[in-house]
Amino acid sequence: MTVNGSDDVLLVHGGTPLEGEIRVRGAKNLVPKAMVAALLGSEPSRLRNVPDIRDVRVVRGLLQLHGVTVRPGEEPGELVLDPTYVESANVADIDAHAGSSRIPILFCGPLLHRLGHAFIPGLGGCDIGGRPIDFHFDVLRQFGAKIEKREDGQYLEAPQRLRGTKITLPYPSVGATEQVLLTAVLAEGVTELSNAAVEPEIEDLICVLQKMGAIIAMDTDRTIRITGVDKLGGYNHAALSDRLEAASWASAALATEGNIYVRGAQQRSMMTFLNTYRKVGGAFEIDDEGIRFWHPGGQLKSIALETDVHPGFQTDWQQPLVVALTQATGLSIIHETVYESRLGFTSALNQMGAHIQLYRECLGGSNCRFGQRNFLHSAVVSGPTKLQGADLVIPDLRGGFSYLIAALAAQGTSRVHGIDLINRGYENFMEKLVELGAKVELPGKALG
Repeated sequence: MTVNGSDDVLLVHGGTPLEGEIRVRGAKNLVPKAMVAALLGSEPSRLRNVPDIRDVRVVRGLLQLHGVTVRPGEEPGELVLDPTYVESANVADIDAHAGSSRIPILFCGPLLHRLGHAFIPGLGGCDIGGRPIDFHFDVLRQFGAKIEKREDGQYLEAPQRLRGTKITLPYPSVGATEQVLLTAVLAEGVTELSNAAVEPEIEDLICVLQKMGAIIAMDTDRTIRITGVDKLGGYNHAALSDRLEAASWASAALATEGNIYVRGAQQRSMMTFLNTYRKVGGAFEIDDEGIRFWHPGGQLKSIALETDVHPGFQTDWQQPLVVALTQATGLSIIHETVYESRLGFTSALNQMGAHIQLYRECLGGSNCRFGQRNFLHSAVVSGPTKLQGADLVIPDLRGGFSYLIAALAAQGTSRVHGIDLINRGYENFMEKLVELGAKVELPGKALG
């Protein structure tokens, strides 16, 4: 179901536990990037376990604008990407497709290799804090790209073959690490990236590139070394499952006192989350096909929690879990160290009856880069509190799903505005809600 226009409001009748089974497919933070990687190849690529989410549709459209043929494969959730006839795209068409996504910045390296030039318009994405793109351009300059700022965006050229370089990230940024990987694999010589992100999605992207013929080594000290090659082929790859979506449904089970089997959830990529989930009082059971999450009864326990880059507690896990923590006994302390504005969503939870206080100080075991910069990046959650239905306006992807969880856990009816944003990263989320017994409806149109 595509949700847009007048269908962008969802009525949620809360107070019913979510129970049943749903499936998560490939990770939002991997699949679009693997699609971009297909641009680097001289042969078609086959990507499996692809979710039907908006970010995938955006990248598919951008690839097609650049001459890449994208068609469904033989099995559900499979795409075949043929980059044989890569070409320049119309600036206005790129802008029309890319305005709602930050992923186009990752087209730079592949397009510079294939065409010798690239154009990147102004970028969108979730408003959860500063995610500057200047560093992406600084990196590309180090590889030898020439960049000209124009009114409608950035125009990039590679007068000669890009060259390997040494790069040290000031922070282990996922996006910057992806940029380096997608650029370095066909650059001349060796690229050494220090303080790199090492998330499971990064490792999976490296697996994709290695299948194409890249030479990439990961050290234990967050250093990645890429030896450039002259040519890459295609790949055949099944994307790792979305650990962030799986954790969102796990938090929904906890907050609504429900029981959800998440088919496709994988223990290895969720170990840090699972430990925290157990500390809060949630229960889970793992088998070869997925993980069952449920509220075992009794009181949930308050915790102290700091977000961090992998292998720490992921920032995308924080918002959904905070909703569940409003039902825990005592004071929970949250220290957000990745995105400075990610706790802004809590104001709506307070309107629903939660007791959450934000602080500028680092309320955690260590100081972080936001501690002296006047950002409200720590929170104290006092619980348990009964939540009441309210009018909610979705601020960003994870915050939006968190509002859904809060509305489902609350007494009464909530009107959730802007639900189309959730389609960026949650495949068929409304159908899944109905399958789990949620009482939700589009105004004038019942869903279940």
